[in-house]
Parts: sequence; C-alpha cells; structure tokens
Amino acid sequence: MRPPELPPPPALTRAEGAYVDGYLDVVDLVGRVNPARCAHTYSALRSAQALVAQAAALRDALTLMHRRGENEVHARTLARALRALDGERRTGRVTLPQDPVG
Repeated sequence: MRPPELPPPPALTRAEGAYVDGYLDVVDLVGRVNPARCAHTYSALRSAQALVAQAAALRDALTLMHRRGENEVHARTLARALRALDGERRTGRVTLPQDPVG
C-alpha cells in the first residue's frame, strides 16, 4: 500500500523558495542538535557548526526578498509549501519527545 500523495507545493518566487528551503535546512539541523533527541556529541557538534552557514543562507534569502520589495510573508502559502515538503515531521524533531507515563 502506498502512502497518500501530498498535494503539489504552491507556486513560489525563487526567493520564497529559498526562504522555505533555508528554514527547513535550519530546522533539520536544530532537530539534530536537540539534546532530547541526539545520541552523540560529535554529530550534534557537526550539526551546530553547519547551522551557522544555513542560518546565513536563510538570512540571505530574506534579505533578497526584502530588497526585491517582497515585504510581506504570505504565511498561508508558505505553510502549504512547508507541508508539501514534509515540514510537519521535520519541525517535530525540534520539540521534546513525549514523556513516557510511568
């Protein structure tokens, strides 16, 4: 049985696409650094080091949007794009895991 197909992502400007991609890259790295979810300091260290570069790329995407006059964030459209790119699962790694009852 195949998983349900996600709806196609909405049309975005190149800068909006870079914004969404940059955000998800940062989220992935923060999820790997999350002390409640990581197992080894070395992998967390490598992710933290990469986070600096990805945060700069995210900043650059937002700077480009602003310079081009894209001053508003269309949150509903970008949320649809995030969902289409598995953003709910990816952002879930940033949170604390459920505490087992016991």
